[in-house]
Amino acid sequence: MQTLDGPLVQVRTPTYKRPEQLLRCLKSLQSQTHQNWVCDVYDDDPQGAGESVCAALGDSRIFYHKNQPQKFASRNIDQCFSADNPHGADYFCVVEDDNFILDAFFAANIEVCESKGVHIVLRNQKIEYNSGGENASLSSTGVLDGLYKEGLYDAHKFRQSLLFAIGVSNGGLFWSAKTRSALEIGFPCTATVQEYMRTFSIVEPIYVAMTPLAVWAENAEQTTRNDGLDASYLVRELNLKRTVQALRAKIWSTMSKDERRQMVVDDRFETPADVRAIELAKSLLLPSSTLSMRRLVNLLARGIVIRLFGRTDPTLQAFIKSRVAQY
Repeated sequence: MQTLDGPLVQVRTPTYKRPEQLLRCLKSLQSQTHQNWVCDVYDDDPQGAGESVCAALGDSRIFYHKNQPQKFASRNIDQCFSADNPHGADYFCVVEDDNFILDAFFAANIEVCESKGVHIVLRNQKIEYNSGGENASLSSTGVLDGLYKEGLYDAHKFRQSLLFAIGVSNGGLFWSAKTRSALEIGFPCTATVQEYMRTFSIVEPIYVAMTPLAVWAENAEQTTRNDGLDASYLVRELNLKRTVQALRAKIWSTMSKDERRQMVVDDRFETPADVRAIELAKSLLLPSSTLSMRRLVNLLARGIVIRLFGRTDPTLQAFIKSRVAQY
């Protein structure tokens, strides 16, 4: 049964030259059991390929915006996490054009917020393999499986997941107008780095909901996330890893000695102990006895190379300072 009243959900959808995927995305909104929603589509295509898609649907809840000037992927995505609330919405989420949500996404996330008394939910997502191809298929598990347990995490504990995982995924976040966390990054960086930074930006309890009700498209060949960037792939990867090192080092500095000792075996997370040990070693944080000496030396060497040759964005420290002030 579809709900025509109740809290208003504002969806933000960034798009760029993918009209077929955008159409599927918007239809997944129309299929929701909770129907009190609006969607703002932010089209970064100078030719406006998304405009005709929105017009053809004829749905007064869909609002089309053409970015002028072009923002490119990272800034287009980041604006979708703005604290602005032009529709007076109660809840918000981001559904990128190549992703979509399952029918109960709105209703289930609203129920979690209201029953658990939280203002942010991280919802598990299925993976669509070969997205856009003839053999596209959905995973049987979610992207959060093997990382988190269902339940409520305080901000300090949740940020610790950044020590061995990416943390939040754009399409998995659902938040209320009452959130205190600054989800719009507001500093120049890649869209991938933004997701690490959003994990770092959480300052309040967050509920991790493990039933996957959204779909993340695995389509690295089609992605436009790096459009507008001049750096080569190798340079971007080195800089990404160096930025992650810096964020992890800051989180590590906020942890007690007991928390550091327990990090590899902390049962609040599902991530295997050996994976945690590997990530900590690569970040030059904890020479773990759970790894062989040869493996440990190799990982530390890799971490040193990243530290020496990778570069963080000049604004990273300003970003960290802006968030730490809210902790």
